[in-house]
Amino acid sequence: MNRSILCCLLGLLLAVGLWTGTVGAQEMTVELDPAKTRIEFTMAATLHTVHGSFLLKNGTIHFNPSTGSASGLVVVDARSGNSGNKGRDRKMHREIIESERYPQITFTPTKLSGKFERQGDSTVELEGKFKLHGSEHSITLAIPIQMKGNEVSGRTHFAVPYVEWGLKNPSTMFLHVSDTVVIDIAAAGQILP
Repeated sequence: MNRSILCCLLGLLLAVGLWTGTVGAQEMTVELDPAKTRIEFTMAATLHTVHGSFLLKNGTIHFNPSTGSASGLVVVDARSGNSGNKGRDRKMHREIIESERYPQITFTPTKLSGKFERQGDSTVELEGKFKLHGSEHSITLAIPIQMKGNEVSGRTHFAVPYVEWGLKNPSTMFLHVSDTVVIDIAAAGQILP
């Protein structure tokens, strides 16, 4: 084989190898820290607003800012739901979210869009499947993100139309509650190498 052709082939293979390494280097993983993540809910009701929280079990999000691909799984402990009222919480767990039957609420990311900055502030949209009470629903989360070193934090706010999604509304003759619950999440974690 001609020496110049061999050199060209080796150069092409090296270039493809370097390009593949660069593309692979774009893939990132965020590992959420349950101790630094708050998941709060708010629901309007007659004469007052119900506030409560859930606990994050674990969360890993893989994404490639160059291609927009995303995957992973974020798991919330449905049994951890707490509004500060034992009777109301018992009803929520037994009759509404049925947390013994459906112990996890999950989010599976599928697509990332927006410009992701490796340091400082940026805003992205994360699309995915939100699984509640055994049913999946497509949602898109707008997330302002702050990066500092390999530490990442972000916030998101969205509404869950739980009655539309097939869950029971706990309203009674004297107590009326909204058929939508608002979720506020403040999450923190690390970008893994």
